[in-house]
Amino acid sequence: QVQLVESGGGLVQPGGSLRLSCAASGFTFRNYAMSWYRQADGKERELVATINTAGISTNYHDSVKGRFTISRDNAKNTVYLQMSSLRPEDTAVYSCRVQYTNWWGQGTQVTVSS
Repeated sequence: QVQLVESGGGLVQPGGSLRLSCAASGFTFRNYAMSWYRQADGKERELVATINTAGISTNYHDSVKGRFTISRDNAKNTVYLQMSSLRPEDTAVYSCRVQYTNWWGQGTQVTVSS
């Protein structure tokens, strides 16, 4: 059974940092590209970042380039999203996904507010 469990969300002040983690199980993690999505209240879900199987190739939404970094540890079956210089508009539920599948985590809330 595929499981994706996110952690690391919370409340942070503008300009702060958070690191999200997504622990995967139930499939061969190293064989799949991974991604992070986010959905803010009243808005469409958007793709934030993707990473290939080896962790070498990454892509980012324009709004987070230079501020967010996606990475993975295939030995730990975990994908990360390091978020820095956070802004109020980054407030959303962040979810990880096994790319090109319907396997999603339950999401973790990130709130950026003073």
